[in-house]
Amino acid sequence: MARKRRYRRTDKEVPEMDITTFLNLMVVLVPFLLITAVFSRVTVLELNLPTASGSSAPTKIKLNIEVIVREQGLEIGNGRRVVARFPKVEGEYDFASLSKHLLEIKRNYPEKTNATVLMEPDIEYELLIHVMDAIRVAELAQGEDGIFEKVALFPDISIGDAP
Repeated sequence: MARKRRYRRTDKEVPEMDITTFLNLMVVLVPFLLITAVFSRVTVLELNLPTASGSSAPTKIKLNIEVIVREQGLEIGNGRRVVARFPKVEGEYDFASLSKHLLEIKRNYPEKTNATVLMEPDIEYELLIHVMDAIRVAELAQGEDGIFEKVALFPDISIGDAP
């Protein structure tokens, strides 16, 4: 007895994907993200990396300003020797003294716009930003009303590893 197999053909429709809830989410989310993007501000600091290419014959000795960030404190050098040292005060770096000394250098060399920051390997990135801010701009108190004037010092900053 051979049985005939009957296959019932069922023509079920494939259900459509309902994306209305997803579209509702996008309608709310996209304007929200566009509005909040205006309030977030990204600051970009331009850096120059030191080059290894040298000139053929230097005609004049140039002033090199190097700010060396060490675990013990800050140092200012001229490429050959350390000119000034600013040890940590109560565990904090002395950015005010650094800015004052750099302001004196800027008064003697007003055309100079570049400086180099050299850091030891285990120094935090946030400290690099604070040092760069102290090198780029100094704040001077004006009069008795306590208004501060910002003076540009050395805006062209290069970075490297400390010797």
